[in-house]
Amino acid sequence: MPAPFVDSRQVRRNFSRAAAGYDALAVLQREIASRMLERLDYVKIEPRCVLDLGCGTGASLTALSERYPKSQIVGADLCVAMLLAGRGQRTRLRWLLPFLRGSKTSLVCVDAPALPFKSGSLGLIWSNLMLHWLNDPLPVFREMQRTMDVGGLLMFSTFGPDTLKELRASFSDGYEHTQRFTDMHDYGDILIECGFADPVMDVEVLTLTYPSIDDLFRDLRQSGSGCAMHARRHGLMGRTAWAAARAEYEKRMNDGRLPATFEVVYGHAWKAQPRNTADGNAIVRFDPKQRLR
Repeated sequence: MPAPFVDSRQVRRNFSRAAAGYDALAVLQREIASRMLERLDYVKIEPRCVLDLGCGTGASLTALSERYPKSQIVGADLCVAMLLAGRGQRTRLRWLLPFLRGSKTSLVCVDAPALPFKSGSLGLIWSNLMLHWLNDPLPVFREMQRTMDVGGLLMFSTFGPDTLKELRASFSDGYEHTQRFTDMHDYGDILIECGFADPVMDVEVLTLTYPSIDDLFRDLRQSGSGCAMHARRHGLMGRTAWAAARAEYEKRMNDGRLPATFEVVYGHAWKAQPRNTADGNAIVRFDPKQRLR
């Protein structure tokens, strides 16, 4: 088995450190979640159970509860500190907004490649900006497919390869300085390989601007989004190398601001009726109302 690219312990460590102040900084995450919610306007489903996988502090749980008031809503994340920070925030919110007190929301700490849910138990899996923190999305999509009910919907967002391209291009030290981001078409292929039906993928590019590279790094660090690759630099960078990287990035300065590109990948797919049994035999279905002539 090849060595993992992503250091999952560092992912958990980064978000644990960021948990207390995460909601104040997660502007981009909330904007992308809002755009995902708009896409649900065109989908008519009544899921028994909704899973927000990689929920962080649970910013989307209230919106999902309001949209599906009869559903059991479950928020799941790798980082306990993020779940605890979000639980405290929602507790205060329910006192301010009493109509939320009856919402059925549960929180669980999970490792995405091994979901602790029964097969066929989930009607909607929602995942906002979680997949690029995984070493390999394939086993996670398989788990999603296993736990979803037939007719269930998977909706997700993640970052594509052009994300933080300016930052990567500014370093020439041979280390990773951002996550490894998967191409949109590769996600589509994985969905089909895992048995999902009618996958739809699309992408949009958002650009944030910063006064300096230090502000960009501060934003990434304080939001838990620092590089968590095994091939990242584990020690301090020398002054000469840092000055060279800074100068290279500042070549992109425009009106006193530095751009940071985020390629946002959106995807959704359905859990179709299985075509084969567990032992590989084909399943043949027929409609008893139809007669052969």
